[in-house]
Amino acid sequence: MTNSYDSGRLNLPFVGISTFGKYEYVADWNAIDADVAVLGAPFDFGTQWRPGARFGPRAIREASTLFSFGHAGAYDHEDDVTYLGPGTKIIDMGDADIVHTQTEASHANIEKGVRAALEAGAIPVTLGGDHSINIPCVRAFADRGPIHIVQIDAHLDFVDERHGVRYGHGNPMRRAAEQDHVTGLSQFGIRNVSSTAKEGYDDARRFGSDIQSVRQIRALGAEAAAARVPEGVNLYITIDIDGFDPSIAPGTGTPSHGGFLYYEVMEFLAILARRNCIVGVDLVEVAPDYDRDGTTAILAAQVLLNLIGRILHARKA
Repeated sequence: MTNSYDSGRLNLPFVGISTFGKYEYVADWNAIDADVAVLGAPFDFGTQWRPGARFGPRAIREASTLFSFGHAGAYDHEDDVTYLGPGTKIIDMGDADIVHTQTEASHANIEKGVRAALEAGAIPVTLGGDHSINIPCVRAFADRGPIHIVQIDAHLDFVDERHGVRYGHGNPMRRAAEQDHVTGLSQFGIRNVSSTAKEGYDDARRFGSDIQSVRQIRALGAEAAAARVPEGVNLYITIDIDGFDPSIAPGTGTPSHGGFLYYEVMEFLAILARRNCIVGVDLVEVAPDYDRDGTTAILAAQVLLNLIGRILHARKA
């Protein structure tokens, strides 16, 4: 394999424009030609405590340049596989337009971006933003179901309505469960003091959710945890960065101790990528103002690039 820097620019991570992974930026959403299309959703009006996730897409993009050295793919010696190798087609769509104070309009713009990726035959990977951005992402699959949602999160996010709020970051899994094209939810990592009352848990189980804490997933192990996710159905993966322990992901609005470590999540997702067809991904709640050394954004970028690599490898196998 030929590395791009053997015959051209060295192009170190801190050089150039910070698109996701330094992949091509495509401003015309009618001209997408890619396997994966990355969309920024810099919306955080749905937060209930610390804001700042609107700057998550920029932080994740900048962190992702760390993994863009121009190598001919990313060789994993444990798997003996080169991921994201020659022929990989990933583009950065830029950001959905956000209209300040207007949740409905902003969510509609996010949905439009996800639909554009899907219409081009690309897997949409959306960078949040708070977790409410999952609502338009899932809505975009309305005519492309059925899908099963796998959620990595500290919080259940199954509130129906509170003081008239139905589209905040505590509501997305409830809104998803109500969609006809969503067949079920696997909600993993849920723990500690939650934003959802007992009634929300009862409602989630009534809708068919499988709710597992970090400790329960650890007791099961990655293989058994993955076995709880239905086979033979398309998966949509939604990752709240607070599903990880704040020792490795402090830069988020609602950190919760006792979370996952990196390989616990990656081994689980790698199994799903091999076994199921993953049709969409979002990663949310990175808030760089609380991420003093950039660890959280780097974690987010590393998780996404590794997951994308495994999804595309499985599709070519």
